[in-house]
Amino acid sequence: MARIEILAEATGNVWKVEIQAGTKVEADTPLIFIESMKMEIPVSSLDAGTVVELRVKEGDAVEEGQVVAVMEC
Repeated sequence: MARIEILAEATGNVWKVEIQAGTKVEADTPLIFIESMKMEIPVSSLDAGTVVELRVKEGDAVEEGQVVAVMEC
């Protein structure tokens, strides 16, 4: 199985976490939402797989390009 790092697409704060470690997801499933400039930006899975690590929690500040989750596909 391949490990894929999921990256934040914008700088902001984690507004909502939709998953947890162990969650199986389909491709394009929203994993977290980042609030940036009063917009809610979804960060979605790239492929179907299992989330093995969640590196952020609600309220955390994130930078664009930061790893927010790791999946096995």
